[in-house]
Amino acid sequence: VQLQASGGGLVQAGGSLRLSCAASGRTFSSDWMGWFRQAPGEEREFVAAIGWGGGATYYTDSLKGRFTISRDNAKNMVYLQMTSLKPEDTAVYYCAARLYGSNSPVDKNNWGHWGQGTQVTVSS
Repeated sequence: VQLQASGGGLVQAGGSLRLSCAASGRTFSSDWMGWFRQAPGEEREFVAAIGWGGGATYYTDSLKGRFTISRDNAKNMVYLQMTSLKPEDTAVYYCAARLYGSNSPVDKNNWGHWGQGTQVTVSS
């Protein structure tokens, strides 16, 4: 099982980026998928999650309205559209898959699979 995140890079404040996460090795079409991020010296924090059908989404409050999570089950992909980026959004972004049971998606310990991360740097 592999999750490959991509789409990170350097962007100016106010800009946008779209992160992608490609899943391989098994299908995650019946699983929740999500995004976390980790800034230097900080804990890995929850960003967003999306249910298997795409109809249920969950965001950390501070990012609502700027970030949008989506998925394409036919392609085994999950995306994170980020707009109005701020320097404090700078972090390594990780995709996650397979939320255990009905546990909270906010807790990183409740996820079964992780990608390697993609760096997002927002300059002021």
